[in-house]
Amino acid sequence: MSYEYRTGLGWDSHRIAAGRPMLLGGVLIESEFGLDGHSDADILLHAITDSLLGALALGDIGMHFPDTDPRWKGAESMQFLLHAHSLVAEKGYEIVNLDTTVILERPKLKDYRVKIREYIATNLKVPIEAVSVKFKTAEKVGPVGEGKSAEAQAMVLLRRQVRE
Repeated sequence: MSYEYRTGLGWDSHRIAAGRPMLLGGVLIESEFGLDGHSDADILLHAITDSLLGALALGDIGMHFPDTDPRWKGAESMQFLLHAHSLVAEKGYEIVNLDTTVILERPKLKDYRVKIREYIATNLKVPIEAVSVKFKTAEKVGPVGEGKSAEAQAMVLLRRQVRE
């Protein structure tokens, strides 16, 4: 038995905005601010979505869900991720593992790690051990470090069995 492998890299960034909820990986984070965006601005799910689309060479989240389309105003980002995941399955691939990083000065996120990993793993139908979620600060450097924005990065490894 042999496999074909594909990797994908995703990245997203949104401005910090008062009066909005903060969602990361589909989990509501207790915070006095959230992230600004056309949808629910879940940077982690956006980055994961882009990593899946990139691994399949199917463009990016903006090609599939343009922010100029009013249908996506306030949309839950999980629907974007589930769409990308359905394309993975359609092409015969499965997720081997997912490695992610959220870069945000505050609030501290360590208490949310397990809940975020569980939510992503459940929705992508992979074991929790296949989902890594890391949290970093920008050490007060740049827009993230100054508390003006937040970023997320994701890398995925896909595989499909090759018929010999």
